[in-house]
Amino acid sequence: MAASVELPDGIDTVIVATADIQGRLIGRRIPAENFAGAVEHGVAVSQCVFGWDIMQNSELLATGALDYTGIHNGMGDVVLMPDTSTLRVAAWLDSTAIVLADAVEVDGTATELAPRTVLQRQIAQLAAMGLTASVGTELEYSLFHGAPSELRADEYRTLDPTTTRPADYSILDGDALEPFLADQRRRLLAAGVEVEASQIEWGLGQIETTLVHTDPLRMADSHVVYKLAVRSHAAQRGMTASFMAKPTAEQPGNSCHIHLSLRNADGEPVFWSADDAHHVSEQLHHAIGGTLQRIPDVFAWYAPTVNSYRRTRAKDAAGWGCTWGIDHRFVSVRVVGNTPSSVRMEFRLAGADTNPYLALSALIASVIDGLEQRTDPGEPVVGSPFDLDVEETPRHLGAAVDHFASSAWTRSVFGDAVVEHHATLGRFEWDQFLDAVSDWDRIRYFDAI
Repeated sequence: MAASVELPDGIDTVIVATADIQGRLIGRRIPAENFAGAVEHGVAVSQCVFGWDIMQNSELLATGALDYTGIHNGMGDVVLMPDTSTLRVAAWLDSTAIVLADAVEVDGTATELAPRTVLQRQIAQLAAMGLTASVGTELEYSLFHGAPSELRADEYRTLDPTTTRPADYSILDGDALEPFLADQRRRLLAAGVEVEASQIEWGLGQIETTLVHTDPLRMADSHVVYKLAVRSHAAQRGMTASFMAKPTAEQPGNSCHIHLSLRNADGEPVFWSADDAHHVSEQLHHAIGGTLQRIPDVFAWYAPTVNSYRRTRAKDAAGWGCTWGIDHRFVSVRVVGNTPSSVRMEFRLAGADTNPYLALSALIASVIDGLEQRTDPGEPVVGSPFDLDVEETPRHLGAAVDHFASSAWTRSVFGDAVVEHHATLGRFEWDQFLDAVSDWDRIRYFDAI
């Protein structure tokens, strides 16, 4: 069976990759002639790929803080088994293909805490209810002049955005970047990532891309390939694409809006109601209720970095508290669409720094909970949510991780091993921030206190 897997013409290298805890693709490059063997036997990588923090700090691995991997168990192999349905040309590179993989242990069992596994299990839970989801992500990033190595050498102090004024939806301002964006869209299409639309956004150098909706696993796969392709393509053009949630204090943050709808076993949309003025069905009502109720429990997956909270605390259409509304861009769950096939919920709290497998897992699990518990979200917001006394989201990463780790619901849904592993990495990230002395500290206190 493995030998029958054919590569596109002209391919001499295949990247076998999966998403790490931070949502970055990790893996290995193999010669094309070895691909059949990789499909059959997998590609081994060290378990440490699921234990690193974002800077590949070795502290957690050295101290045995993670049960799954560390010096205490030798950091043995985990095997990446290619999902050949994801094989595609890596069109931003020469003569290269990429295939996404499932992480499995050497005994053949799925790696429980791997992001792709976490999402597959939530999709299975939805299927057990006779439901399938269609999701789409809208992803924003900030594009700066200068290659990544140049900006890194300057410690990102001098940033030159690729647009010079607020230009949301502006065609004129987009024309200057169209050679880059058009080439990017062509390469993404060749890589099997379908772009619905792209546009210049309001923030300086900010670009938004909407990916064509599909099933959750394929969407998460497309999402991580998209981010890799954009960053690589920008670097090849002497630019840097940043998916930080809030790259600069004075500019709006970068979002990852998630659109989600459900269909039943007969393929009929379940979020549509002909009887409601806004076409919101009972199921959509409860799905929104579950999403809002579980925001604090899984916020560490929607907002996984210290920087995430610079965005969610800002009042710049990032979503606000546990709120929902009809076609309202300042609430956290926005209902959009006016036909049976288009009515959907748009979750607006996640940032561009989110791991899409984990964000979709959290959202689907919350929707399932709302449907099962028939959760009432209350009345939709009319007017400004900022004027209302609403339940706030966690204000920083430390609080979000505490919610995640202490929630009986997250443990029942994702399992103790997954929760403990992700909580340990989240606490480590928060501690790194608390231990650091920054420019802000010195500017504020050095000779003033």
